[in-house]
Amino acid sequence: MMRESLAKHLRAASRLIALCCVTAGLYSSWLAVAPFVSPRPGASRKWRGRVFRAWARAVCRIAGMRVNPAGAPPRGAFILVSNHLGYMDVVALASLFDCVFIAKSEVAAWPVVGLLCRSVNTIFVNRGRRRCIPGVIKRVERALAGGSGVVLFAEGTSTCGASVAPFRSSLLELAARKGMPVHFASLSYRTPPRCPPAREAVCWWGDMTFLKHLYGLFALSRFDAEVVFGEQPFVDGDRKALAKKLRAAVSAQFVPVT
Repeated sequence: MMRESLAKHLRAASRLIALCCVTAGLYSSWLAVAPFVSPRPGASRKWRGRVFRAWARAVCRIAGMRVNPAGAPPRGAFILVSNHLGYMDVVALASLFDCVFIAKSEVAAWPVVGLLCRSVNTIFVNRGRRRCIPGVIKRVERALAGGSGVVLFAEGTSTCGASVAPFRSSLLELAARKGMPVHFASLSYRTPPRCPPAREAVCWWGDMTFLKHLYGLFALSRFDAEVVFGEQPFVDGDRKALAKKLRAAVSAQFVPVT
């Protein structure tokens, strides 16, 4: 038992070191090239997306996360809605396609993490201040106009994965007003036998602290991320009706986390 515990601690520590090294290396690469591509928005977006995807795939390998996609992810400029189980959702999705994410505003103030999120054009939203929503929608519109895909975790917070919580509709206003198709995907995780359950070790929710949870996640030998993309996007001129359709579609293909 002691030997097994020591092995888990060594695994977690070595993975944390590897994460720091990979993040620092790729961030330095991005900074080195950014001045040369920044005058060309298209080239800048492609370079940023390439580095972000390389980072996400590296993190998958470091963490021992095997991403199993089903269906075809959207391409080009798109809006995609998904359920939300924790920070590894970003890694899993970013490893599959180029996109920017909408995240809660608190993340912007996190040490290191906030800087990295801003570097990949994350769109921050303060859901507690409704008057900020129009500004967020404008940033989403600019991202789409620039050719980026935008991912929205419409539950508004991460959950333990028992079910899909109701979707908030405020950030679907742009899609409803312009008749834009909205794609969807469902996320789920599973851990191997004799490992802590995914709802505790992978899902990040409630009052779990980030660093303690990340350390426990990295102590796992491996785990799987199941990403299922919907076949057809939805279009609806009523944002609330659109949110309900998307939630029903995500729920229908969602596998509860155990």
